[in-house]
Amino acid sequence: MTTPPVPTPTPAPPPRPLRIGNASGFYGDRFDALREMLTGGELDVLTGDYLAELTLLILGRDRLRDRETGYAKTFLRQLEDCLGLAHERGVRIVTNAGGLNPAGLADRVRALADRLGIPARVAHVEGDDLLARGGWGEGVLAAHAYLGGAGITASLRAGADIVVTGRVTDAALVTGPAAAHFGWEPGEPGERGEPEGPEGPGDRREPGGSAYYDRLAGAVVAGHILECGTQATGGNYAFFTAHPPRAMRRPGFPIAEIHEDGSCVITKHDGTGGVVDIGTVTAQLLYETTGPRYLGPDVTARLDTVRLTQEGPDRVRVSGVRGEAPPATLKVGLNRLGGWRGEVVFVLTGLDIDAKADLVRAQMDDAFAAAKSRPAHVRWELARTDHADADSEETASALLRLVARDADQDTVGRRLGAAAVELALASYPGFHVTAPPGKGEPYGVFEAARVEQGAVEQVAVLPDGGRVVIAAPAHVTAPAPVPPHEPREAPVRAPELPEPLPPAGPTRRAPLGRVVGARSGDKGGDANIGVWARDEDAWRWLAHTLTVDRLRALLPETAGLRVVRHVLPNLRALNFVVEGILGEGVAARHRFDPQAKGLGEWLRARHLDIPEVLL
Repeated sequence: MTTPPVPTPTPAPPPRPLRIGNASGFYGDRFDALREMLTGGELDVLTGDYLAELTLLILGRDRLRDRETGYAKTFLRQLEDCLGLAHERGVRIVTNAGGLNPAGLADRVRALADRLGIPARVAHVEGDDLLARGGWGEGVLAAHAYLGGAGITASLRAGADIVVTGRVTDAALVTGPAAAHFGWEPGEPGERGEPEGPEGPGDRREPGGSAYYDRLAGAVVAGHILECGTQATGGNYAFFTAHPPRAMRRPGFPIAEIHEDGSCVITKHDGTGGVVDIGTVTAQLLYETTGPRYLGPDVTARLDTVRLTQEGPDRVRVSGVRGEAPPATLKVGLNRLGGWRGEVVFVLTGLDIDAKADLVRAQMDDAFAAAKSRPAHVRWELARTDHADADSEETASALLRLVARDADQDTVGRRLGAAAVELALASYPGFHVTAPPGKGEPYGVFEAARVEQGAVEQVAVLPDGGRVVIAAPAHVTAPAPVPPHEPREAPVRAPELPEPLPPAGPTRRAPLGRVVGARSGDKGGDANIGVWARDEDAWRWLAHTLTVDRLRALLPETAGLRVVRHVLPNLRALNFVVEGILGEGVAARHRFDPQAKGLGEWLRARHLDIPEVLL
């Protein structure tokens, strides 16, 4: 008698992909986006990112006036219009609009749901506010740790329809829902298998890696692509002129279809404007990043392992992402009042622009000396907006900008204004200013500190009022840096550069941007400039041409500053970090472009000798 074969169990099908959309990239983004995303197509989760370094200072000032505020009020107004729609469609909403007061916003969302008669289960995440622990120095209005996504995960697993957070990382709005949907749990380091193919940048195995870290790192990359909204779908895109103007007028918001292995497809709702291609996704990947390691509270994502594939119209697959253990510390954003700021813009028209600027500078210096009230910091900038033989007065004029800072409001307000106004009939010909001098206004300073992961207690406050304390990661990189200094990234094996283009062949003097794209942004007082090539030949030329020295020559404002170049071959990209170019951060408005948004476009506009074969 033979024993019948034991039937092989049918493996369970993999969980369906999680479809996550974004409806806000900053506090003040398109108001109608929440409704557009809910009505435009299928979604599982809709996120909203409202926080930035400057936003927390604004919310901190709001809360000084009214302790019940401190959250993004726009979100509540958007939700009043769309809460019923989200409920009908079964879309969960995850947002950091709670700002400095997530519990307060969660209460108001519950009250709104009750008033509208909509059964919405609301949770919030707290623990990021570290102001009360003290030791941050004078004038600090807000001290917030950048939390990970575990509190969001716990809230969603408990059945929350809406999760409100304070300061979490932007990517946590995506990693939290992804971990909840797929049931990702931390595993032991080193469990990842060996690479199947020849070793390359995407196949490297680093100490502390695991399949869990890879999946979570993939979600981090998806979150980073989504976090700035339409910047992933053609907004602020270097090559926008390559697409029909009508398509670029109103880009749709992005969506990530996340798979169980952490890979995803970036797309958008059918029929919406903009475009999703390798270029738009690359641009956003490089935005406000530094080196190959993208540090996060839950995982360190390796940007040098990201692979992009155009899967179809408006569909880009993101795969190959590797993850490592997170750092031992959390970043803490400190916002404080730095003092007072005053500004006068002198208009210089016609001939002898430089001489006119020299005269008014000297006259203002004499006035400061006579009144014994020279501001602590004085900065002059001459913008040569004038044109020779101009056919309008405005285009015949240059702008001389004086920015003064001091701890005393009168010094940069009343006294500064009086010194400028008294020159009205005694200075250069054609003297006038763009606006009457003001009273001086407060300015903010952003600083980054670090605290041990275990010193911060993240708590998920569930819809039923229960509280879940989130444990710190079991495995972290060591040693921990000493607060308050930012950690330097651990060294990464230098990638091999591609073979250079053959030196033979004619060149032409042309703007760099005819060949490469760029996107730049701020990270505290630093700025990054991500530069990428659209094809392999341009990459071969770019990788060997745009060195740190060449960047300094093209952008003289970087002289004297530390500049670090990172190479990302998978993206055919270079990422430059310019340390200190933004002074004390965006709120201090240290330079003409305080968030370095146009720094990359300035670089693209600079001319150099480019092989004609690339043009």
